[in-house]
Amino acid sequence: MSFQRRLTSGEFVVLAEMNTPKGVNVSALVANARKIKGRVDAVIVPDMDNGVMRMSALAGGALIHQQGMEAIIHLYCRDRNRMALQGDVLAANFLGIQNLLVVSGEEMANGDHRDAAVVNDLDEVELIGAIKALQNGVDMSGFSLDGTPEFTTGCTLGAFADEKTLDAELADLEKKVAAGASFVVTPPVFDVERFAASLEKIAALNVPVIASVFLLKSVGIARYMSLNEPGAHISEEMIKRIRKAPDREMECLRIAGETIAQLKKRVQGVKIETQGWEHKLPTILGFAGL
Repeated sequence: MSFQRRLTSGEFVVLAEMNTPKGVNVSALVANARKIKGRVDAVIVPDMDNGVMRMSALAGGALIHQQGMEAIIHLYCRDRNRMALQGDVLAANFLGIQNLLVVSGEEMANGDHRDAAVVNDLDEVELIGAIKALQNGVDMSGFSLDGTPEFTTGCTLGAFADEKTLDAELADLEKKVAAGASFVVTPPVFDVERFAASLEKIAALNVPVIASVFLLKSVGIARYMSLNEPGAHISEEMIKRIRKAPDREMECLRIAGETIAQLKKRVQGVKIETQGWEHKLPTILGFAGL
């Protein structure tokens, strides 16, 4: 069953995020994708995430499609103007990519090309609207297309540390859904019970909610995120659990798997982020019972 059909039928979906290489050697991407084929519903391919120059998501998504798997590619407004974005969307459809995720790009100052010009010709709402227009057969200038694409387009909910911030993010999210987004991906969830308290507000928009599960690869990463990421809510108990574990790496994988299992009862899907540890995805899926 396709990703889009699973969404519309209310079935649980599992997405795994995999970055393209910083270069042209795609052997690791292909090998890691093959290891989880049949165990996930689609692979999310970021597009130069965190401001780091890599092979484009368009190529990565096409490669995933060649492996007989569904791809979901990121689209940013940061790097391309409206002409380039529309061209990439049409190219994606031609290459067999039928799922898009519109996201906000990381600040260029945090990346590896700090002198690169930031474009932001469109915002996320406008980009989602442009994708919908293309599906209706016209471009942003009103010219008719020769053949129209079909997509399932999603968006993201920004990070929030409190109810006031959540309400502001939900107001933005409502605009994205009105523009044409048909599913939403949340920020990383570490405290499932605390997240559940906010889920009712998110679910009120009546679109499938896919929760992000971020792999904490070490005590240091867990501590850093607990102090610096708004709304992470990583407990001292979790940090101590990793620190005291005989095998800290395996404990981190187990925590990610347990989080997925807990979320399965509350949301329609999960997106697993491993930040370079894509080869560990089969183990995480095993701990999640998937």
